Amino acid sequence: MRMLHPLPLATLALSLASCGGTQNRGLESVHQPVVSRTDYVYDMGGNGGLSAEDTHRLQGWFETLHVGYGDHIAVDDPSGNPSNRDAVAAVAGRYGLLLDETAPVTDGTLAPGAFRVVVSRAHAEVPGCPDWSRTSQPEFNAHTMSNYGCALNSNLAAMVANPEDLIHGASGQADIDATTAGKAIKTYRAAAPKTMETPSTRNGN
Repeated sequence: MRMLHPLPLATLALSLASCGGTQNRGLESVHQPVVSRTDYVYDMGGNGGLSAEDTHRLQGWFETLHVGYGDHIAVDDPSGNPSNRDAVAAVAGRYGLLLDETAPVTDGTLAPGAFRVVVSRAHAEVPGCPDWSRTSQPEFNAHTMSNYGCALNSNLAAMVANPEDLIHGASGQADIDATTAGKAIKTYRAAAPKTMETPSTRNGN
């Protein structure tokens, strides 16, 4: 009976194992953030403006969606009644948002005399992460680790305030707005627990 040597078989198994999984022969991660958009719609009556009850319902819908920075709000009104747009703009202004000039195309038809409020929200994620499909050692083909870049890009996608900035960047402003610059500090101080206060801050120094 012929005996098989285990060493060549083990070497062959390791070689085959290193061939599978995500391949990356460069230094840039193959796992990049992907930005998708979701449209939320709310149909309302179009009698010219909003009643107190309609305004309360619209505000409740905004509260449910937690609308905020990065969201886009638009009005799809076939009648073109400016009162409807102004009424929605007044509610959106309470959340620091302006209405877009045009509304995206959405599914479904509007009832006669109705108009549609559309909230568009972008979402960023890194598909395929974490990725441990390729062993880090042994690596005979000089591939970058399959999970390389997953942590960094996933954290970036989760933390960016406006995911659309990952696509085309944020437009710069020539003027410096002190109110905007101090808003982050004010928000941090308001959310910070009282235990983080030092005696100097409590005394107003």
